[in-house]
Amino acid sequence: MTFSRSNSALEPGEQGIDGIKMIIDTGFIQIRYTDVLGKFLAKYVFGTKETFDSFFRDGIGVDGSSVKGFASIDDSDMLLVPDRSTVRIFPPSLLSSERSQLSSNYSNTLFAVIANVYQGFKKGRLVRDPRYVSQHMEKFMIENNLICQIGPEVECFVFDNIIFNHKNNNDLNSDRANDNIEYHEPKFVSVEGYGSDCCKYPIRRKGGYDAPPFQDSLLEFRFDVAEILRKYYSINVTSLNQEVASCGQIEINFIHSALTNAADRVQIYKDVVRNVARKYNKVANFMPKPLFDKNDPLNGGDNGSGMHTSISLWNDSSTTNIFYDSDDYYAELSQIGRYFIGGLEEHAHSLAAIVAPTINSYHRLIPGFEAPVYIAWAKGNRSAVIRIPINERNNAKSKRIEFRAPDPAANPYLAFSAIVAAGLDGIKKTIDPGSPTDENIYKMSDAKRNSLGIKSLPGSLEESLESLKSDSDYLKKCFDDELLETYMVLKYEELTKARNKSIAQELCFTMMFKQRPFQINLKTSNTSIAGCIKQKV
Repeated sequence: MTFSRSNSALEPGEQGIDGIKMIIDTGFIQIRYTDVLGKFLAKYVFGTKETFDSFFRDGIGVDGSSVKGFASIDDSDMLLVPDRSTVRIFPPSLLSSERSQLSSNYSNTLFAVIANVYQGFKKGRLVRDPRYVSQHMEKFMIENNLICQIGPEVECFVFDNIIFNHKNNNDLNSDRANDNIEYHEPKFVSVEGYGSDCCKYPIRRKGGYDAPPFQDSLLEFRFDVAEILRKYYSINVTSLNQEVASCGQIEINFIHSALTNAADRVQIYKDVVRNVARKYNKVANFMPKPLFDKNDPLNGGDNGSGMHTSISLWNDSSTTNIFYDSDDYYAELSQIGRYFIGGLEEHAHSLAAIVAPTINSYHRLIPGFEAPVYIAWAKGNRSAVIRIPINERNNAKSKRIEFRAPDPAANPYLAFSAIVAAGLDGIKKTIDPGSPTDENIYKMSDAKRNSLGIKSLPGSLEESLESLKSDSDYLKKCFDDELLETYMVLKYEELTKARNKSIAQELCFTMMFKQRPFQINLKTSNTSIAGCIKQKV
C-alpha cells in the first residue's frame, strides 16, 4: 500500500503522475528525503516539460556528506530519485504570503515529492536511506505472504514561544570541550499555561485532556492541520485532540496504512504542524519531554509526548487479520499475536535505542506521567508498555497491538521497521509473553513487580545503546550492518557532546556528524516467518 495518488488540488481528470505532467509547465518542485536521525530535508529544483521525465527517471544529485549519516566526504555523490506515487501540490497556505519581485512572473504553485536515495554511478540504493529500511521490511513481509498495518499517534506541544536566555549570547552549538558559559533554563510560553500574561483560562498540570473550547486555544489550529492533510496529502484524520499536558499539547491521528506509507505520513504530518505553527506565530515542539523539573523529575513538570504505535498483521490479500481470534475470551487476541508481543518484550531494551532515541526520551520514560516504564502487556492497561485496545468487541478489522514506548523524536522509518522485526522474531521463535498484567503497575511494590518478572525499560539512552550492541540480530531482516554502525556512531557522539550540558543546551544544540569506525557484532538470520505462521494459525 502506498500513497493514494488522488489529490483534491488536481482536477478529476488529472489524477496521478500523468495528471501532474499535464499541469506542470514551468515550475518548482520540492524534493523531500529523511536523514538517518529522522530530519525531513528538502531540496528544490526548477522543472520544465522537457526536464520533467528525466528528473523522475534519473533523479537529481545530492551531497551525501552534508546529510547526517549518509556518507563521508570522499564518497559523497548520491541521487534523489522521486517516488512518483507521492507527488502532491504543496499547500499554498504554507508558502510565504509575500512574493519577491523576481518570482512575481511565475505561478506560486509548488509541487512536492518524496524521494528514495541512491548511490551515485549506478551502484544501487543507499542502505543508510531510512526509507530503504522500511521498504526492505515490506519486501520481506511480502515474501512471507504478510502485510503490516501501522497506526501512529503522534503527540506534540504547540507553544506560543520558547525563550532561550543565556549569558553573553554565546553559541549553543559550540564544540568547545571546556565551555564555562552559564546557561539558564528555557522558558516555555503558552496562553494555556499558568503565569502567561495573556492567559484567561489556564489549564492545570495534567489537566488538558479534551479541554472545553473556552480553554482550548488550539482548536482552529488543529482544524487547519487536519484540512491540509486531507486536501493536499490525502491523509484522512480520525481524531484531533487536546492532550493531557498543559501548555498546548495536541494529538492528531490518521487512518492506519502500510509501513512505508505510515512513516511518510508521520514526516508529512510533523512538517505540516511546524509550518502551520509558523503561520500562527507559534512553535511546534516534538521533543519527548520538554516540560520537566530536573530537581524533582518524578513530581514536577508535565506529561511528555509519545508516538504510540498500533500494529496489525494481515495475510497478503488483506482479508484476514492474523492477530484476531474470536475464541479468545481475554482480548480476542490470537496466539500469533501473543508471540508478536513476546518478541516486543524480548527485545524491548534494544528497541528503546531506536524508538526512544534521544537523551530527552528518558526524561519521558518515568512513572507518574502515563508514559510506559514497565515491560508487560495487558488489555486496556496504559501502565504497561504493550496494550491491547478493547474499545470494540467482535471486530477483526480493529484488532491490533499498541506499543507505547516510541516517541516523536524517533525516525519513523527505522522505528516502525524495528518494531515489526522484533514482533516477527517473537513469532519465529514462539516467544511466550507471559500472563497479562491487569493492574496498575505504577502502584505495585518493587517486590511484587519482581515476583511477576516485570522488568523496566532502560533508564537512559546509554543503557539502551548498550542493549542494542548485544541484541541486534533480529534487525537483520531490514537493517544493514552499515546503517546500524552509523546509527550507533551518531548516538554515541550525541551522548559525548551532551555530557555535562544543561537542559537549555539539550533543547537546542545540534550535533555534528563525524564519520569514524565503530564495531558491533551483527549476525544474519534468514529463517522463514511464513512457515512459522502457517504452522501456528
